Amino acid sequence: MYYLIVRRSEPIDMSDHKAIAEITSRETLLAAYQSGQRAFSGLSLSGTDISGIDLKGADLSYAELNEANLTQANLRGCDLSYASLREANLTQADLRGSMLIGTDLRQATVTDANFHDADYDPTETHFPAGFDPIKAEMKSDRAKA
Repeated sequence: MYYLIVRRSEPIDMSDHKAIAEITSRETLLAAYQSGQRAFSGLSLSGTDISGIDLKGADLSYAELNEANLTQANLRGCDLSYASLREANLTQADLRGSMLIGTDLRQATVTDANFHDADYDPTETHFPAGFDPIKAEMKSDRAKA
């Protein structure tokens, strides 16, 4: 077994990273993202208008985004595993390559959203009625039995 030890001459400055509980609006989320923060697991912004926001590559796992307006949001490569987006508006959102394992999208509006190559779990991911992940060119993370 080998170990790699990395020594830094200066400590990592985490002062710009906001605690998830401190992120309560579009403005505080954008400020945190623009300062380099990408870890937003457990974020709660249900009902918030975050349309057009660019959160490419962010960790939004376990986030509460019910009834949020995510119209034209860039969520490309985001981890939305086990996030709740019930009744969220994802019209024209870019979710290419995102992780949607166990994500709740029931009653969400997904008109013209791009789900190409997004990962999902056929047994745990919940889609809006009539949504077909195969037609949306999504990738199942589990092989069919």
